[in-house]
Amino acid sequence: MSEEKFAIEMSAVTKEFKVLNRHEGLKGSIRDLFSRDYKIVRAVDDISIKIKSGEIVGYLGPNGAGKSTTIKMMTGVLEPSSGEILVNGNTPYKNRVKNAENIGVVFGQRSQLWWSLPLIESFKLLKDIYMIPDADYNQMLELYQNLVDIEPLLHKSVRQMSLGQRTLSDILAAFLHNPKIVFLDEPTIGLDVSMKAKIRNLIKGLNQEKNTTVILTTHDMGDVDALCQRIVIIDHGKMIYDNDIAHLKQYFGSYRTLHLRLANSGWKEILVDESKTNVMSIISEYQKSEPVKDIKLEDVSTEEVIKKIYEGAVA
Repeated sequence: MSEEKFAIEMSAVTKEFKVLNRHEGLKGSIRDLFSRDYKIVRAVDDISIKIKSGEIVGYLGPNGAGKSTTIKMMTGVLEPSSGEILVNGNTPYKNRVKNAENIGVVFGQRSQLWWSLPLIESFKLLKDIYMIPDADYNQMLELYQNLVDIEPLLHKSVRQMSLGQRTLSDILAAFLHNPKIVFLDEPTIGLDVSMKAKIRNLIKGLNQEKNTTVILTTHDMGDVDALCQRIVIIDHGKMIYDNDIAHLKQYFGSYRTLHLRLANSGWKEILVDESKTNVMSIISEYQKSEPVKDIKLEDVSTEEVIKKIYEGAVA
């Protein structure tokens, strides 16, 4: 029986930073120049995780939860304070060049493309940097054409592209050398519905065609629902959930979202736990103050489920 392969293995990983206790005002600023008054901040706190090859994992959490710090350790930018990380069997911060050869990264709006060059020229430069064989390079371009019809973009300079076109191009560039793992940070932020759908289809298609492991950080629950088989949630540096979305929604199966259109104040959205509260009783209460004109009852969204987890209802 073959041993199961993991793209990423983290064992009891912690990352601490030494932060200066700053003082107010001009005198405080001068004092800070010579101060040794530091505090230790634990950005990542004892996280252990194994991610299989080919998984798409949503790595979620509020701002400041420790997501970016974790990703920077996985990519070799930061060294953990304690614990062990293996990415494709290598320790990232000890083998940064080798690690970089086998990963792709799209972080925020930081483009890896050459601003003034047509997209195809950026691709050719990346081909040389990663020493991609001609056959593999041509195969990827053909795959891109089939997935998203990139022909109209190839001869357009990056500076002339819309935000959505640049994001799409950056994702294509991250996958070009056929890395084993791709890290995507907020890939659809600020994009319209049409471009979001196009990028989600691209990521899913590349994952299926190449068995690429994808680590996705996002605040857009549409990305999570469309792409992720599994989600990991951290808060204050600690992992608070690691399982698939189906399990998460099953755990919160008694929750529904009730939409009421009230005569005087429009639509109101209420999260209802049906194990504790009857929907009809809620409607009756609202009817006492103003007429209810319309009603919609929906299963709880992924976003609402994750809000409940942040509030402490952990599966």
